[in-house]
Amino acid sequence: MASEAQHFDGFLDNASAEIKDDLWQYVQSLTPEMVVQMSQPQSKEVQQVMERQIAGLLGGLSGEGIDVSITMNRENLGRLLSSTIMSGYFLRNAEQRHEIEKLLPFGDA
Repeated sequence: MASEAQHFDGFLDNASAEIKDDLWQYVQSLTPEMVVQMSQPQSKEVQQVMERQIAGLLGGLSGEGIDVSITMNRENLGRLLSSTIMSGYFLRNAEQRHEIEKLLPFGDA
């Protein structure tokens, strides 16, 4: 997971200001209903993977029965948001592919 976080950090560092602005404008344009819909994973497995991914990005600070407060600057929060968005896209694509593979017969033809 550390290499993924480094990859996303590098992506943000190398992204042009225009790309960063486009992402920020997109996030700001989302309606609350769209955010709720997009935030709901389609399966419990994806939800668990995302929870582990975010905990890993935050350094594994979350625990059972422990309240944790995290303070970060705007740039790091943006990186965390970008990383979780990219991870979400990846996981959604993997989930869709898995569903398609279950429906289509692949074999030695």
